[in-house]
Amino acid sequence: MCGFPWAPLISTEDKSERRSAEVPKGHFAVYVGENEKKRFVISVSYLNDSSFQDLLYQAEEEFGFHHSMGGLTIPCSQDLFIDLISGFSRT
Repeated sequence: MCGFPWAPLISTEDKSERRSAEVPKGHFAVYVGENEKKRFVISVSYLNDSSFQDLLYQAEEEFGFHHSMGGLTIPCSQDLFIDLISGFSRT
């Protein structure tokens, strides 16, 4: 259940200062994937969607509030995430 209008920003080796510079105002970065994680920058408006809130709940259940990637990690496949976010942009 996921989708996304922007290309993913794959920059797991960048310094955190550079990552924060890549996130435009009104957006935030998440790491998505079951094994290999990719970084996506998404709109904060997605936080209001119940499907995205379900993903956040799953992330809390799996990782608590400690995320080894240094940012929010979403525990679903990248394809599923892209499908979900794409649905947001159509509504």
